[in-house]
Amino acid sequence: MDLKAKDLLEKLKIEHSLSTDEYEYLLANRDEELMDLAAGYAREFQKQHYGNKVYIRGLIEFTNFCRNDCIYCGIRRDNMNCERYRLSAQTIIDCANQGYELGFRTIVLQGGEDYTYSDDMLCDIISAIKSSHEDMVITLSIGERSKESYQKYYDAGARRYLLRHETANPELYRKLHPAEMSWHNRMECLKNLKEIGYQTGAGFMVESPGQTSYDLAMDLKFIEEFKPDMCGIGPFISHKDTPFANENSGTLDTTLFCLSLIRMIYPEVLLPATTALGTINPKGRELGILAGANVVMPNLSPTDVRRMYTLYDNKICTGEEAAECLGCLGSRMESIGYKIVTDPGNRAGFN
Repeated sequence: MDLKAKDLLEKLKIEHSLSTDEYEYLLANRDEELMDLAAGYAREFQKQHYGNKVYIRGLIEFTNFCRNDCIYCGIRRDNMNCERYRLSAQTIIDCANQGYELGFRTIVLQGGEDYTYSDDMLCDIISAIKSSHEDMVITLSIGERSKESYQKYYDAGARRYLLRHETANPELYRKLHPAEMSWHNRMECLKNLKEIGYQTGAGFMVESPGQTSYDLAMDLKFIEEFKPDMCGIGPFISHKDTPFANENSGTLDTTLFCLSLIRMIYPEVLLPATTALGTINPKGRELGILAGANVVMPNLSPTDVRRMYTLYDNKICTGEEAAECLGCLGSRMESIGYKIVTDPGNRAGFN
């Protein structure tokens, strides 16, 4: 183990802060021993704030139409091979009701940036779910909208919003997105969400095409400074119908190391072991939990549309019924000493 890297990890454990250069040094000098040490520290903080609880969020992927043409994404606007779908308002509500019956107390309404769903329509869906299930927490993950729209959703009853920043480097952002998209607007959206009062989630891709260790270090510094309530990270995985079809996907080890570092940076954060992690390794989600994560997101979407929501190739869990998926995840978490819990699971310390 590199001694300087070990010293930096000890410093991070105590101070929860490093310089961007120091984060880069950790990433560049990662080895198995350093990863094990970081994961051990991460689990200490995880247990301190959350015990052995793993929180579940029911994911409803309600549309795969998107106005954007992000270079890496399988549901990008110009992918003519993507089989498109939109769920009706009633189907979305029915999925939420099914999730509630299964024990979910948090749902995530996720989709491409599909403006067919107007603010009024989204607010009606949110209000209908909340009127039936007052104790259900509604999370939105529908991309960039105006501050006024975000306020309307909040007033209707949504309380969490996930918007990955994708990368903290504006130059890399430009390489991953079409010219009409703006890194500065993405950051403005995140700021607006926090100002309104949402529990706000950010996050980034690991080892996306062109990403350097310094870029990843910038992401870690951004998480340190922005302090999102939730941080969703996952490896870049290529999709056959994008310009990045032949690019190498991100690795398990780098993603796990980043999860451990994020837990050390911000011990109270809600940190998912993502579907992408489980896609690149059969035990990816379990390994993610052991690296410091504490959230999993089973799919509540109708089984006939899950295969169409393909941000990347070979996505797992596209055919299981929600109850089957939940039972399987529960067993898998128990096998590593954790238990799935159904309460909404606010970020530790959130009032």
